[in-house]
Parts: sequence; structure tokens; C-alpha cells
Amino acid sequence: MMTTLLQVAAGGAVGASCRFLANVGMKALFGAGFPWGTLTVNILGSFLMGLLAVALERRGAMALAPFAMTGVLGGFTTFSAFSLDAVFLLEEGRTLVAVIYMAASVVVSIAALVAGLLLARGMVTVP
Repeated sequence: MMTTLLQVAAGGAVGASCRFLANVGMKALFGAGFPWGTLTVNILGSFLMGLLAVALERRGAMALAPFAMTGVLGGFTTFSAFSLDAVFLLEEGRTLVAVIYMAASVVVSIAALVAGLLLARGMVTVP
């Protein structure tokens, strides 16, 4: 368990560093008027998650998944994990569950972020 945790941590450091560099690079290229860096890592991370999910499985190399998928891509963008989960649900024919998962993930996550902002800004108090 500790070895796997260290693999995830090491991969996460790589992924988060890459996300930071992508954001800096996209901002330098296109300016700060639109979150190009976040959009880029979400799309690229999801694409790479698809490639890795199949490649690691076909090669019998799922032992690399904690480092590569959970660590590197999870540190790069958690959107890739969300995308993989959603597609797996769809592939399993669980369309309603997939739609609920996708809608809840987006709507509830944004609502939670707003709640956190309001709480941190002192605009809402918790009883």
C-alpha cells in the first residue's frame, strides 16, 4: 500500500507541475482573458486517459496505473478521471446513471465551490 501511495504522490507531483507549466504557457500565448490552460489540460488529460486506459490494459501493465493515471493525469487534471468514469458508465449501458453522474458532478461541484467561496468570504455562516 505504501509503495502505491508513493507512486501516486510522485505522479501527482509530475502532473501538477505539468498543469502549472501548461497554464503559464497558454497564458503567455493567448493572454489571461480566457482559461485556455485549464481547457487545454482538461482536453489533453482526457485524451491521454483514454489512451492509457487501453494501452495499460492491453499490455498487462495496470501496475503502472497508480503512477500514470491516478498520479500524473490526476495531478494534471481530475477531469480526465471524471471523463473516464462517465464513458465507462455509458459503455456499460448505464446511460441514466452516467447522465446523473455527469450532471451532478458539474452542478454540485460548482455549487460546492460557490458555497466555499461564500463561506470563506464571510458572506454565509454555518450554524
